[in-house]
Amino acid sequence: MYLIVGLGNPGKQYENTRHNIGFKVIEELADRLRVKLLQKSALNSLTARADMGGTIVHLLMPQTYMNNSGRAVAAASRKFLPRPEEIIVIHDEIDLPPASIRVKSGGGPAGHNGLRSIIEHLGSRDFMRIRIGVGKPDKGGPSGAEYVLSGFSKSEKKSFKEAVGLAADAAEAIVLDGASKAMNSFNKKTVTK
Repeated sequence: MYLIVGLGNPGKQYENTRHNIGFKVIEELADRLRVKLLQKSALNSLTARADMGGTIVHLLMPQTYMNNSGRAVAAASRKFLPRPEEIIVIHDEIDLPPASIRVKSGGGPAGHNGLRSIIEHLGSRDFMRIRIGVGKPDKGGPSGAEYVLSGFSKSEKKSFKEAVGLAADAAEAIVLDGASKAMNSFNKKTVTK
């Protein structure tokens, strides 16, 4: 059993921002698996249960706002009882080139408030991560916080749509083939611009 979590902020104003790319991957997986994400107030999340190649997966989009994502992930973890390595968190990453994907096991929050909240509430940093590069703001441009809450430019939209598909592929690979194979395969791939 796997718990696959996409990070983002609820609300129309955040829908197409860099910070919400984790939500986009969960929506892509829900489409592929033909399941509907439903509000579960006990989990503070939109969630769906699906079968992925014979393995049960729970898709989760926390509705707590990014900085409190850990509350929703911990509630889902208590309900579904995954081991830490069976939790996959999909999130934006400013320290990676735009539209690049990296699969990682464990680690610190690296300045990401959503990850920090999850680590605090789970009491573990041993979960899997699928990091989607969103690039850094230009020098003299917006702050990091303002940048991740901005939308994609017209020229970026195609490559980020491909990155969402690639991240969904990576989540499926972790579940179906295991973390090591997924890391070997997806950490070498990049989206062509």
